[in-house]
Formats: sequence, structure tokens, C-alpha cells
Amino acid sequence: MSTKVEDFYELTDAEDYFNFFDIEFDQALVNVKRFHMMKEYGTLIRKGLANIEGEDKVMEFLKFSLLRVYGDYVNGHAPSAADVWNMYETGKLNGCSSCSPSPTGGSCGC
Repeated sequence: MSTKVEDFYELTDAEDYFNFFDIEFDQALVNVKRFHMMKEYGTLIRKGLANIEGEDKVMEFLKFSLLRVYGDYVNGHAPSAADVWNMYETGKLNGCSSCSPSPTGGSCGC
């Protein structure tokens, strides 16, 4: 029986990642920005995974990272992986893909 992390590493297409985490996405946006989103996502997770232990924490980080990268493209920009990692590292994880995360929740009230 495989673990969630092992299943994650079997994914190949951008859509597979969104479906794996049950994240709704705009297919037109993914079609246009697929390479850039996946490159940014890969950079972010390579940097962050070295500092995270435990399958649940790893899965949380992987999903959060995808939400952040996708949300940035939905909002029309793409910050550096270092900027996104810094948000995770400082504990500002709360929030959805359409708002700004903060320690007490997202700016949209999620």
C-alpha cells in the first residue's frame, strides 16, 4: 500500500496535482500558465520539503504551496518561491487561494 506522498510523486500533469488535492482550477489559466506554475511549484517544494517532517505536514505543505502558486497566477502575478516559502515559514498559512493569508485567517473571511 502506498503512502499519500508516494502517490503525489506519481503525478505527471498540472491537472493531476489539482485533482489530487481536490482544488478547483480554471482550465484556461492552467493551459496558458502551466509551465510557469509548475516550475514555480517545483522550486517552492524543493526548497521547503527539506525542513518538514511527517507525512501530514508534508501533504499540508504540498497543498498549501500549490494553492499559493495558483492563487498568485489567478491574481495576475507570480512571486518568487522565496517569497511564498517565507509565508509558510512564518506560519501565515491560513487563507484560501483567493485571499491574503494571515495568522488569524484570510482577508476574505475564509
